[in-house]
Amino acid sequence: MRNEGLGSWPARRARKTPHRTALIHGDDMLGYAELHTRTTRLAHALRTLGIGRGDRIAYLGPNHPSYLETLFAAGLLGAVFVPLNPRLAGPEIAYQLADSGAEVLIHASAQAGLAVGPPDGTEVRTVIEVGTSYEELIADAPDEPIDRPVAADDLCIIMYTSGTTGRPKGAMLTHGNLTWNAVNVLVDHDLTADERALVSAPLFHTAGLNMLTLPVLLKGGTCVLTESFDPAATFDLIERHRITFMFGVPTMFDRVARHPRWADADLSSLRILTCGGSPVPNPLIAAYQERGLTFLQGYGMTEAAPGTLFLDAGHAVAKAGSAGVPHFFSDVRVVRPDLTPVDAGETGEVVVRGPHVMPGYWGLPEETAAAFTDGWFRSGDAARVDDDGYVFIVDRIKDMIISGGENVYPAEIEDLLLAHPGIVECAVIGVADDTWGEVPRAVVVAREGVELDPDEVLATLSGRLAKYKIPKSVVVVDELPRTASGKLLKSRVRTRYGTGYRIRQGNA
Repeated sequence: MRNEGLGSWPARRARKTPHRTALIHGDDMLGYAELHTRTTRLAHALRTLGIGRGDRIAYLGPNHPSYLETLFAAGLLGAVFVPLNPRLAGPEIAYQLADSGAEVLIHASAQAGLAVGPPDGTEVRTVIEVGTSYEELIADAPDEPIDRPVAADDLCIIMYTSGTTGRPKGAMLTHGNLTWNAVNVLVDHDLTADERALVSAPLFHTAGLNMLTLPVLLKGGTCVLTESFDPAATFDLIERHRITFMFGVPTMFDRVARHPRWADADLSSLRILTCGGSPVPNPLIAAYQERGLTFLQGYGMTEAAPGTLFLDAGHAVAKAGSAGVPHFFSDVRVVRPDLTPVDAGETGEVVVRGPHVMPGYWGLPEETAAAFTDGWFRSGDAARVDDDGYVFIVDRIKDMIISGGENVYPAEIEDLLLAHPGIVECAVIGVADDTWGEVPRAVVVAREGVELDPDEVLATLSGRLAKYKIPKSVVVVDELPRTASGKLLKSRVRTRYGTGYRIRQGNA
């Protein structure tokens, strides 16, 4: 087999475990042999549409078997898969379609309104809705094997991650990046062939796909796909399918622990709980330990596919708050600006290198060059290391806000706020929220003679940004703190307006 990439995985699995269940979605079950057949047929259909090596295929929709079929079919052809977040607004999706140069868009029926097209300004020439059209496409295609040469260094996925400049950047992940990340998970999580994973975290995010789904499929386990997270349904699915492996952000696990069924639910099948997005609070760790369950925590980034640091169950309490130590095939340092390692307790920047780290950003050579120094990817995240080598993330240099596991970059919101005719200056910061961990808050300065209505300001963002990116509050101030040279002092913005501030009050 000349295909060294993800596209070969269904065929390789089908020859080893053809009758084992690969995917479960609702009442539908898909075995590895059937996944191989459907993936092959879809690849033939896409090739008939003119898709070949290097062409981009976008997918818009929630967790569904067709997502993975499209990913593997693209890999068979040497094409590039572009997952899109259905929570984004129409203009955001159109931008990513245009930037990636996607020629085919496959979408769920629920996203039909966002996928009407082909969208203006993009290269999309074929739009396929999951359902009757999609199934007819597969049924009419042949199932002869496709064995095109695909190398580990070939591009597999363009996964968008918002940049600090406000412009979403496409992280280019190769087949090798994804494979080595999956190997890291197999090594450090001790996955078994009878793993049954609950995939309620979205596949269009790197963790749900690369830290959970792909490693389980590589090992030959079963993935139970759900289109959205619901605490009550989580209990039902764990008991019905005897789930052994789950991933989620702290908010998801907290909602499960606070549910009335928590105390009496049968959780005896659970073996691995992995949590990411932000540190797991100690009370939440304790609540799960009382049920005999321990979190595996970690730290990662889309650019590293994403696994970088890992904290095993044995150190979950002793090293609480830590992101752990590097994954097996990952090299991580915390360094000073000159890339020399920091001393224990000293704060520096996290840098990473390894076979799972992307080669760069799609179409952005300057940003790619700036992101790497001597082969090390510069995360922009600040951390310290203790005497035992465990890494503690202490700040996000890039000002990123993590809201319910979703990455929110202030510059993207600030750009749109500055388009408001009544706003002359603005800064977006993250403020604590009991439900989502953090939510955005806009601190704005009105143009002279303008009286801003916070509700009206927020209303102008509706439909232009995903709902989770829209600030939950607005503070109208007389001026923003700046240095003598005019540089915005965001740390002072956070100090002044991040906590204990009356939302509609002006600058004191």
